[in-house]
Formats: sequence, structure tokens, C-alpha cells
Amino acid sequence: MNKSGYHIAVVGATGAVGVEILRVLERRGFPVADLKLLASSRSAGKRLAFNGREYVVGELNSAAFADIDYAFFSAGATRSRQFVDAAIQAGAVVVDNSSAFRMRADVPLVVPEVNPRDLQDNKGLIANPNCCAAILAVAIWPLHVAFGIKRIVVSTYQSASGAGAQAMAELEEQVKAYADGQPITHKVFPHQIAFNLFSHNTKVMDNGYNEEENKLVEEIRKMFHAPALPIVPTCIRVPVLRAHSESVVIETERPVSVARAREILSHSAGVKLVDDAPNNHFPMPLEATGDLDVHVGRLRLADADSHSLALFISGDQLLKGAAWNAVQIAEELIKHR
Repeated sequence: MNKSGYHIAVVGATGAVGVEILRVLERRGFPVADLKLLASSRSAGKRLAFNGREYVVGELNSAAFADIDYAFFSAGATRSRQFVDAAIQAGAVVVDNSSAFRMRADVPLVVPEVNPRDLQDNKGLIANPNCCAAILAVAIWPLHVAFGIKRIVVSTYQSASGAGAQAMAELEEQVKAYADGQPITHKVFPHQIAFNLFSHNTKVMDNGYNEEENKLVEEIRKMFHAPALPIVPTCIRVPVLRAHSESVVIETERPVSVARAREILSHSAGVKLVDDAPNNHFPMPLEATGDLDVHVGRLRLADADSHSLALFISGDQLLKGAAWNAVQIAEELIKHR
């Protein structure tokens, strides 16, 4: 680091999350002294703006990380496995947004509002959680601290943004085709996404849950340091352009009240309480889009003996579910250097 800030690399800079990382770095006034944008050979040579200046995207290679302080990886698990070691060996701290290292025992998996202490054990690599796991963790962690969660049932409503820029474009193209009376085709998703919903487009495993559902279970357990916590997820793709939503029921060890839960959430970091029953106004992906906070509401008891609570949440998949959480991790590391 020089006196004016940090040397930053963004891997996968032209993708949906990479672009958002640049926007969040600007938005947060992150101390960037030098910026290196990296992507595949197909994207090398493109120009991206940052803080009023244009940067040329370079081709990702093992020699690209000299003098880099923090490297944000968002180019998929294959690229992370290929190049993360080179970045660490060059002296960079890597925040990886892929699934490549999340469940490795020696790699912290972190949402700063939940388990910032795990950052102390990093060896130059920190994993960013799955988008749904990050959004869920922010919403329910304060409730876990207060009441002790002993079981979670969650259904996700996952937007096209979770599958990247091409998936978002496909949804827009299908809506336009429908409006124009043209045939609707699909390439990114296995089914039509416009005016439809379907089980998350990942492989169903031997346990009956798909890969996305298994990620959510494993990652919440790791971040909560609760390896046996029962979690029943159902992950669904919905025709929303951006921001994921989740319907959640938690069973608690200690009695819970709606009033107390509302009070706790209203003062919780990273949470925006949206719980206006008289006006039937609760979390919506449209309002969560662009917000760094996770919107939480629709609070109600789920059983007669006050040991379970139902809630609904929405969070921007590209922000708290990806780019913002990654930048926030770097901010936390800098704070405690």
C-alpha cells in the first residue's frame, strides 16, 4: 500500500458482479491507489469507468498480481482455482466470490454482520458466501443470537441476476418477444423464465436437494458454527430481474415475540425493517434492488407456543449477495490491520 490507498485487482471485471464491485468501491469511497481490471481474453481490451477515469481491461494471467493488496475474484470457480494461488503468492489478499473454496476448512466464509472474527484466521484467502446464504444470514443472525435458532425452513425466490448478465438479458429478451408476439426461446436457462418459475437450475443430488439448496445448508451451518443445524431449503427461479427474496420460518429454543423480533431487527446491522402491515407493505425485490441492506418484514408467529417465527426477506443478489459483501470484507480487514 502507498500513502494514498490500496492496489486493487478485480478479476471478472466485465461480468455482472465485477461491474458492481467497481460501483461499490466508488460508492463506499474505498481507498484505491491503483486499479487493475482483469478478465478473459474475450473481454481484454474493453474499457470500464471508475471514479471518472477509464481503465483498459487486461487479460487474466498468473503474472497479473504483482504489487496487488486486495484481489476481488468474480470469474467463476474454474478461474478461481487456476489463479487464486498466484495472487496469494504475489502477496495479495483474495476475496473470492465463487464456490471454489467456501467449504474448505482453512478458508473463512464470512458475512461481516455475522462472523467477522473468522477473518482473523485467514491465510490470504476469504470466501464470499452463496448469494442466498449471505442474504439469509444477515436477516436471521440477530434472531439466532436473541432466541437460539434450532431449525430453519426456507423457500427462495431467486432472480435472473443470480445467473449473471446473460441470464438477465435473456429475461428481458423473452418479455420483449412476448410483447411483440414473437416466439420465446431460451439458451441460458433450461426453461422459459419470463412469466414462469421453476426449481433452481442446478443438479439434483442423491439427497434429493439440488446443488444450490445444499450450498445454502452447508454455508449457513459453517458461518453460524452450527454443523448440525437442521435446514430445509427449496430454491426456485422466478421472473424477477434483480434481487432475491426468501420466505423463512425459524424454530427457536427460547420463546419469541413479534414485537421483540421487530425491535431487534430494527437495530441490526445490514437490516432494513420493512414491516408495514396496515399498508400491506413488506419486502419486495424492486425496492431491495440497489440497496446495500437486506429488507426484512412480514413478521408473524408460526405456532401457538411462541417458539417459531415466520418472515419474508429481499436482498440485492449483486450487492449483499456478492459485490457489497466482498468489499465489506476488505473494509473489515483494513479496519483491523
